[in-house]
Amino acid sequence: MAEKRNIFLIGPMGAGKSTIGRQLAQILGMNFVDSDTEIETRAGADISWIFDIEGEEGFRKREERVLNELTQLQGTVISTGGGAILSKENRKHLSARGIVIYLETTIDKQVERTQRDKKRPLLQGEEDTRAILEDLAKERNPLYEEIADITLTTDEQSAKVMANQIVDLIDNFQD
Repeated sequence: MAEKRNIFLIGPMGAGKSTIGRQLAQILGMNFVDSDTEIETRAGADISWIFDIEGEEGFRKREERVLNELTQLQGTVISTGGGAILSKENRKHLSARGIVIYLETTIDKQVERTQRDKKRPLLQGEEDTRAILEDLAKERNPLYEEIADITLTTDEQSAKVMANQIVDLIDNFQD
């Protein structure tokens, strides 16, 4: 890549956006930012607390502001929260300001990868994680597909293999 374009990783929770994003940034010599971590840093509180105090709507407003700023950086790999694409503004910024890679995964893999994670507010205190993930997928998958330049399934590959695949695809990417 002669010029370092931004790379945005989108997809559901448990798809591997943060893990793959770190690997990808390292391979490409780019900066890496996890938008959820950035929101927590700026708020001085974790996402679960923000959800408890401000609700999902308050969190989404914070997310929109942070993504507007982050997507204006140059040469950065950004992993977004699973629900970032719910905002039309976020979708517009992601589409216009870099290469959008949709990391797809199955509900089975999501259940497996998120079952011990206590930092997922939409799954907290819920008995039927699978049903929640299925509902989220119905709502969000079409939005991921709408703005994706490249779609990859992350179910069976290691983060390093996925990152190398992305590098190969980006080298051939023309917009």
